[in-house]
Amino acid sequence: MRDIFDVIVSPVVTEKATAEQAEHNVFTFVVHKDANKAQIAEAVETAWDVVVEDVRTAHFPGKSKRALMGRMSRRSPVGRRPGFKKAMVRLAEGDHIEFYEVG
Repeated sequence: MRDIFDVIVSPVVTEKATAEQAEHNVFTFVVHKDANKAQIAEAVETAWDVVVEDVRTAHFPGKSKRALMGRMSRRSPVGRRPGFKKAMVRLAEGDHIEFYEVG
């Protein structure tokens, strides 16, 4: 993976991720499934000009889902959601990433 945009897919903006940002300076991203911790740290440092202290990763497998919900859906075809990899990146004290610019 050469480009930082190949490594970082999107930021995770959930209630839990936002609480981690505020309390522990940890930012969460969905990353490419083949990216390693060194590539993730380099991509974040390059994109936002910050210092990365720690990277934690987790794989989430895809889940099987039925196409329709209800009584007659037992015979409906079964689909599968794609799996993804998530990275939790802790930044150095004083560094911050702004995902959205206000005003």
